[in-house]
Amino acid sequence: MAPESTSDRVAALTERAQVHAVAKDFEQAAECYLLALELSPGDPDILLQLSYMASLAGRYRSAHGYAVQASQLKTQRTEILKELLSRLRTFNEVPAMLACVERMLPMSRIPIPSLIAIAAQLTYAGLPQKAIAFLDEARRADPEYPPTLLSRAHVLMFLGRFAEAGEDISRTLTRAPQIAQAYWLQSQVRKQTASENHLAQIRAQLLVPQRSAQDRALLAFALHKELDDLGRHEEAWHALQEACASKRSSLRYDAARSREVFERLLRFAPHPMPMRPQPDLHATPVFIVGMHRSGTTLIEQLLDGHSDVRGLGELYDFTSAMRYATDHHCAGVTDPEIIARATTVDFSAAGERYLEGVAWRLCGERHFTDKLPSNFLNVGFICEALPQAKIVHMVRDPMETCFSNLREIFSDANPYSYDQFELADFYGYYRRLMAHWHARYPGRILDVDYAQLTREPEQVVRRVCNFVGIAFEPQMLGMQSRTRGIVTASAVQVRDRIRVQETPKWRAYERYLAPLRERLGYE
Repeated sequence: MAPESTSDRVAALTERAQVHAVAKDFEQAAECYLLALELSPGDPDILLQLSYMASLAGRYRSAHGYAVQASQLKTQRTEILKELLSRLRTFNEVPAMLACVERMLPMSRIPIPSLIAIAAQLTYAGLPQKAIAFLDEARRADPEYPPTLLSRAHVLMFLGRFAEAGEDISRTLTRAPQIAQAYWLQSQVRKQTASENHLAQIRAQLLVPQRSAQDRALLAFALHKELDDLGRHEEAWHALQEACASKRSSLRYDAARSREVFERLLRFAPHPMPMRPQPDLHATPVFIVGMHRSGTTLIEQLLDGHSDVRGLGELYDFTSAMRYATDHHCAGVTDPEIIARATTVDFSAAGERYLEGVAWRLCGERHFTDKLPSNFLNVGFICEALPQAKIVHMVRDPMETCFSNLREIFSDANPYSYDQFELADFYGYYRRLMAHWHARYPGRILDVDYAQLTREPEQVVRRVCNFVGIAFEPQMLGMQSRTRGIVTASAVQVRDRIRVQETPKWRAYERYLAPLRERLGYE
């Protein structure tokens, strides 16, 4: 019998690793991959698999290190590079991700599916201006390919190019009328009218048998939006009920674990450690936090109008810094294990890592905004790690906030937001936690009332500027002239002028919202 070749041994170890991974024995899977790496040093695919196994085992630093090591090999293999982009973006290693994209150029030699995948990763990283170039190339290669048109429409909406987005959505549905996401995007891109809407088409698609829960959710949310635009509130409510039920059925939400996160944060008390002074070369972060749909995007858009402030959008860099500091990989912003380990974290190092990680996004500005609403969970960690940071907390009427969450479809985030009771409970936890942060870190957090901001924008923006430490500039109020990409659910609304909503949107649905109202204790 011929001796077993090195490639055969690597293949056998890889196969064993996959068996362990399927059995959720990620440590044993990693051991097999490490043995394979000894036989095939510098194999980027093995390094990527090691990164995945370390993440699944909860070991953040190892997972991060393997991904960075794989990127440094400078492989030219398209399938590996495509996988690397996703891994590097997971760790917010965006400069390394961009270097991988550069190695895939020119665009003309990149297959269309890879162009779409690159654009998706760039968009997730908050770079829609870069993403659109790859989607333009994909459309040039095949002007009628539905996945390209749909992805391009989504990014165009983030860029405020709504008419072009509408054209791409129409072309998508002409070629592929079964794509549920296209109907949802179509409902969002403009306000529907009695003479121009898509109710019949959406309803027909909802009758198609064997639709997935996710498809039904997208279609029902689209139907709700269009009926709401037309003022047909009873029908719109029934559509919203179906949308929320479909979306909720596709998600796993552990209410007890969510409550545990909040309870542990209320008990969080770091061991005292001397703070190392952070170099003055860093810009000052302005964290904008609050419940989703509370006006965080609006205040960021206003601050971004200042000559010395750069709006960076929704970043996960602080979450990454805490994962690295605690050496724990988790789903979501935080979890009980990170909170438990945070008591002994070197917060100076975590703060330094965060500032170094976002520095490449700046162009000399002395202040920048980090507008991840759910960073309200991280406020205690932020205050410990970044003593110079400013925290702006958007506050909105509880019913308006919760109803706006209820009628918004998120990706896989915010699984609590599709059920009135779960949503009200989460809101209650959030309010209690923010009161705790105020008491623990007095003067570090500025509450900004959304309704007052819309009624008296200059007065409120002046107060925010004073808190941040910048002088008010009149151009901050001129939002229509902004061209920056806005990768949030509010991308359509905040392109317009500031609007005062005299009658809250939820009032039209008041009789259906008794469970939410009672659970909130709303008067």
